[in-house]
Amino acid sequence: MSGSGAPTASLPADDPTGLQTFAVLLRRMNSEFNRIAQEFAQEQGLHLTDMQALIAILDADSDPDAGGEPMTPGRLRGQLNLTSGAVTACLDRLERAGHIRRVRDAGDRRVVHLHYADTARAVAREYFRPLARSTDAARGRFSPDELAVVVRFLAEMNAELVLLRRGSG
Repeated sequence: MSGSGAPTASLPADDPTGLQTFAVLLRRMNSEFNRIAQEFAQEQGLHLTDMQALIAILDADSDPDAGGEPMTPGRLRGQLNLTSGAVTACLDRLERAGHIRRVRDAGDRRVVHLHYADTARAVAREYFRPLARSTDAARGRFSPDELAVVVRFLAEMNAELVLLRRGSG
């Protein structure tokens, strides 16, 4: 990462919309999300890498911006920056635990698509329901216009993080 993490010269450190405030709040939120995900992983007997793979597979299944393309082992390998062997071991664990399904492409049997299993999706939905309620409660304290700005900020942050990751890889 290139920045020092210090606030910009034009904004004081105690500015409620300054860089330092954003950094602290984003770190705290990320830490809490990670804690919740780690607890779910532990309860399910999964590794952290397994959780990252599940999230990538879920996002590919549900993200219309992904072009409707399901995740493949090759794409997952690139996204998680793992070796082929590590991806295979991860997918074997997830499949044995009933979290994913491997489905061969009808047009090209060499291609394997990865899908989040419906039963596992139901388990995750139940576990993360309190998080969904909390998110909805927080959203309820903002106007539609404010939420539009929050969504725009989060989308821009995600885009910047992707660029940062690609630049460092």
